[in-house]
Amino acid sequence: MACCCACCRAAAELNRNLMMKTTLHLCALTATLLTGLPAFAQQKLLPAQSELGFVAKQMGVPLTGHFKKFDAQVAFDASKLATSKVAFTVDMGSATLGSAEMDSELPKAPWFNAPKFPQATFTSATFKALGGGKYEVAGKLSIKGQTQDVTVPLTMAQTGPTTVATGVLPIKRLAFKIGDGDWADTSMVADEVQVKFKLSLSGIGKL
Repeated sequence: MACCCACCRAAAELNRNLMMKTTLHLCALTATLLTGLPAFAQQKLLPAQSELGFVAKQMGVPLTGHFKKFDAQVAFDASKLATSKVAFTVDMGSATLGSAEMDSELPKAPWFNAPKFPQATFTSATFKALGGGKYEVAGKLSIKGQTQDVTVPLTMAQTGPTTVATGVLPIKRLAFKIGDGDWADTSMVADEVQVKFKLSLSGIGKL
């Protein structure tokens, strides 16, 4: 009988040891997974402090507009550019030129065709440091169902906890079928459009 009790105690102790080891392994695995996550997982765009605009020319006269709604998923580490990424989305129906008449035309099929293509996207492929807070970001820009390889020049600066990325990207509107039909005439509306951005970000590490 004493032998049976001893065996029971030994079995119970073994179970406790196994449970403890399992728990420790799970904790270690969780810690490893969390450590493996990029430190910039909490990086995010600050929309209220950010701007996304564009400048086109109609018969030589600049037309300045902007988008009211856009967002970005950011994972940037200046010391690990190979693993840095950004995915940017723009609500095409939020475009405005400051005129109710022109704004009513922008979502239509010849221009952005927002009902069919509600979002434009940019997805980065590579980051290249140029020095002095300047970078080039190569990736794919998709607008109105058309995708082009582009290289975005940007300058990054930090003030306190906020990092601001600014830049200008020239694009050809006809490459994205923006301005179909009669509006494809570049003597009326120039082919080149300047896309200007100021993106305020939180959670970025030291540049």
